[in-house]
Amino acid sequence: MRKRKFENVAIQENNDKYSACIFRDDLIYKRNNDIRSEFNRDYNRILHSNSYRRLKHKTQVFFATNNDHICTRMEHVGHVSSVSYSIANYLGLNTELTMAISIGHDIGHPPFGHDGERVLSNFTSKKLNYKFWHEKNSLRFADVIETLPTQIDEEINLDLTYAVRDGIICHCGEVKSKPLFPRENKIDLNLISKPGQVSPYTWEGCVVKISDKISYLGRDIEDALRLKILTQNQIKELNSITEKFNIPDFNKINNTVIVHNLVTNLCENSSIKDGITLSNDYFEFMDSIKAFCYKNIYYHSRLSNFQKYVELVINTILETIDSMYDGINTLKKLDEHYDIYPNLCDSFSKWLIKYSTNYKDNQRGKKYNNKKIYNLENKDDYYQSIVDYVSSMTDAFAIKIFNEILQF
Repeated sequence: MRKRKFENVAIQENNDKYSACIFRDDLIYKRNNDIRSEFNRDYNRILHSNSYRRLKHKTQVFFATNNDHICTRMEHVGHVSSVSYSIANYLGLNTELTMAISIGHDIGHPPFGHDGERVLSNFTSKKLNYKFWHEKNSLRFADVIETLPTQIDEEINLDLTYAVRDGIICHCGEVKSKPLFPRENKIDLNLISKPGQVSPYTWEGCVVKISDKISYLGRDIEDALRLKILTQNQIKELNSITEKFNIPDFNKINNTVIVHNLVTNLCENSSIKDGITLSNDYFEFMDSIKAFCYKNIYYHSRLSNFQKYVELVINTILETIDSMYDGINTLKKLDEHYDIYPNLCDSFSKWLIKYSTNYKDNQRGKKYNNKKIYNLENKDDYYQSIVDYVSSMTDAFAIKIFNEILQF
């Protein structure tokens, strides 16, 4: 039975934050017979975006497996949606808001998981003087990259509500062993400069933030077991954690054990006064599982070759595109290299046409009514276009472009 302890602070029309939460920077069209809430509309807009579709071909932890049952980035998003829905539904929070945040929280994640993220961060640190982090890139994709066709086949930006945009960027930062509370003030989200800098604006955002961590720990362990990453001694070490923390009715750790116990404990211990929280022993349990994953999975020697491969693939693409810059004549230079790099030059040219002020009069670009974000007379804008383009890639497409660059 649902306790609905948070019903009075859910983002509904009677909440003082509601107007700020449903605010959109630009008005979006609305049909007279539309039956959806503002947050449900956001969910649908993200669901039908290309960035969401590409998540099914992006690495979560393990890359290029021959096993169809290993978690992808899209599956992870589905897990976060499921966990956050269960928690929000029990506590009486707005489940449509948590679902919209969940489905959009990783749309800016680059190919090859966090290894791809590190390579892009090295590039942005050198070229643009900032560190790339996928949470802020997800907000960027939600705000200025992703578009949807209108009824008259015009491409427009998603223009999501403030609460969903806030939840996307504020799912960042690891959850420490302390309760989560929402912040009071609406702020300019583009001024957030590092992961975990501020708390989410809503309780729903706090739920998604901790659901993200609950979701990946159990599934990453299951994948490691399936791929025989763990030794028998490590499996014994893992199972001993259940004994140490007296996890009821289980003698082995798997995704079911972790998700069920953490979700149940969180729902029982959370309150408006105490925040979104686990009991002290379950915080320690979660931290122990996380420490085990880092020691035995994320830093496993078998992943080191993958990390070297990711660096080679992404850096080769970055360097090749960087060499194509010729100011306002960049599109022409790309066209001159079409016979050598047809897929790269075609796809990147289309990217520049869609987002650059310099190509607004191009015949092909007339249908694009989205925000124009690059001026190609500015080299920094060109660097940013490279980052946006590469971070949008799936693993498979990045490899396809890399192989094309290598061929003679």
